Amino acid sequence: MNVLIACEESQTVCRAFRELGENAYSCDLKPCSGGHPEWHFLGDMFGVVSSGGGMLQTGKKEFVEGGWDMMIAHPPCTYLAVSGARWYYHPEDKDLPISERRPHPKFPDRAKDREDAAGFFMAVTQVDIPMTAIENPVGIMSTLYRKPDQIIEPWMFGDEASKKTCLWLKNLPLLTPTDIVGRGEVYVAKSGNKSQKWYTDIFFSGVSAEERRTLRSRTFPGIAKAMAAQWTACALAG
Repeated sequence: MNVLIACEESQTVCRAFRELGENAYSCDLKPCSGGHPEWHFLGDMFGVVSSGGGMLQTGKKEFVEGGWDMMIAHPPCTYLAVSGARWYYHPEDKDLPISERRPHPKFPDRAKDREDAAGFFMAVTQVDIPMTAIENPVGIMSTLYRKPDQIIEPWMFGDEASKKTCLWLKNLPLLTPTDIVGRGEVYVAKSGNKSQKWYTDIFFSGVSAEERRTLRSRTFPGIAKAMAAQWTACALAG
């Protein structure tokens, strides 16, 4: 089965499918960090979809035979997630009607960025591949597109962490939890604000803001394994 993991540089999901013997490839504008550039198309996902392949990170051109059977896509979520809503409007205008609020002074182009991100997401929904899954955190696409078919958490699949993840599915079943564990350690700041420790560990890791976004967006291993095992089984059964 030819499987494209779009917008994935970590190769977490790609490796999970590869471990089951599937012909899986990741694709992203960034070089992969998963250690397998021979499985990574470096470039725009839509070109890889329409051509059935393209230029690998190794510099070799490769194309799958018969086209793509399945796609799991992770559209960029920075401007779509509810967690970024506080950066949309001026903090001094929080008590004003939305129509009267000014843009955030640090991010004056946030509205345009969100519009572009939503447009990209909607383009992904139009991809003509038999089985597709689109993954994103809870955000505005539940309103702009439609409600997700399923919302999952890492703690349902063996990873002690909380991170609500929405799935929009086409010709794929809902994921069945594989290993219910604790919901993860919570970090409490001096202000009293609470957040997941895995999240704050990334924030205080000393890497750049761009690297923090990349690390936060990675799929947890348990979810990746469940996707590979359960959706491969579905494809074989069908």
